[in-house]
Amino acid sequence: MPPKDRIDALAATTLVVMNVLLGFNQAFVKLVNDGLAPVFQSGLRSACAFVPVLAWALLMRKRLSVTDGSLGLGVVNGLLFSGEFCLLFLALDYTTVARVSLFFYSMPVWVALGAHFLVAGERLTVPRLAGLAVAVGGMALALSGGDGADSGASWVGDLLALGGALFWAAITLLTRTTRLARCSPEMNLLYQLAVSALVLMAIAPLFGEMVREVTPAVVAIFSFQVVVIVAIGFVVWFWILTNYPVSNMASFSLLAPVFGVFSGWLIFDDPLTPGFVVALLLVGSGIFLINRPSVPRRAEST
Repeated sequence: MPPKDRIDALAATTLVVMNVLLGFNQAFVKLVNDGLAPVFQSGLRSACAFVPVLAWALLMRKRLSVTDGSLGLGVVNGLLFSGEFCLLFLALDYTTVARVSLFFYSMPVWVALGAHFLVAGERLTVPRLAGLAVAVGGMALALSGGDGADSGASWVGDLLALGGALFWAAITLLTRTTRLARCSPEMNLLYQLAVSALVLMAIAPLFGEMVREVTPAVVAIFSFQVVVIVAIGFVVWFWILTNYPVSNMASFSLLAPVFGVFSGWLIFDDPLTPGFVVALLLVGSGIFLINRPSVPRRAEST
């Protein structure tokens, strides 16, 4: 499939569904944290998801190779993936789903900033720079406690979630700007799952007890994450990432924090103070401005 220069109906529909699932995923992770410690959960999820992804790739005869020059970059991508989910899962032990969603799904802001320097044709215009300033202002408001939250109780989780967003943005840019873009989505995901399973399972004991209180509900939610969020969702994400413009694709991620905040309120009764809503609106408006397509100038008549 040749790369597209815009988001078509298929990609738009897929991105909407994916971002709704990703929004609720933070709540799923927090629920499973009650049974499995965050870092252990993250590593076990990668290990379990590796099997169905590999089986699917082999069944469908997808292009899999570690001898095509992508191995080194694949390992780097896997290390970034490890950092992303280590920080994200830990963040949900320290703060609310709503706050994690605000900071983690700031990813498009950092993608657009990086794409300005790394991706041809995706430079930051004046409106995009304004959007960057607005989004950063919203995050600063939330971090400062000006959103009405008890910043002393949540700032660690906030910073962990923000760090996870930076790792996610780095993965997006690395995949788009290197030979990883020529790998199949399944190969990209297998690199990430293999490396993160090894790294996260190895370091999990450093974070204390790995198993807390496993219940049938925890097992069911964890299984849903493995099959739907990781094995299916991430393959689709990489397929879109390698075939559509980075910034336009990332703009759909605006849906994820909205549904993330909604899931936190719905499941955990996360408080939504007026200040937090303002911070969320600022971040969302910034993402919209950053990813708003520029309008070409009309040619002057002669």
